[in-house]
Amino acid sequence: MMSPDYATQVEAVIATLKQDLPTLFKQDITYDIYTQDIEFIDPVNRFKGKLSYQIIFWTLRFHGQLFFTELYFDLHEVQQTAFDVITAHWTVRGTLRLPWKPQLYFNGYSTYQLTPEGLIYYHQDTWDRSPQAILKQFISW
Repeated sequence: MMSPDYATQVEAVIATLKQDLPTLFKQDITYDIYTQDIEFIDPVNRFKGKLSYQIIFWTLRFHGQLFFTELYFDLHEVQQTAFDVITAHWTVRGTLRLPWKPQLYFNGYSTYQLTPEGLIYYHQDTWDRSPQAILKQFISW
């Protein structure tokens, strides 16, 4: 049975993700919903620890502003899909700063696993295409 405190914490985590994710390329996210030893995995990265997690979001913002004229993280849905799992479905799209203005576009989902206290200790991103296929979008004329 879910405790009221846990249910309230999960609702707060979902609300924070809904607030943070759409603007992650423009401003920093809220880190108090994550454990100190948060583990992150996506098709090109794997690391553990809140400092590394903060660095990946800083890097996304830095490279996003440096290499793109437009870059968006379209959040479609965030929901609790199991007692200790939250899933977010999203699309990343943007325009690269090149004369032919190549478009970046891919869909994905994030799976967040929660501790018994309702903090995120594991975040895995899955993309709808390979990193190589995403990079090929940059060189297409």
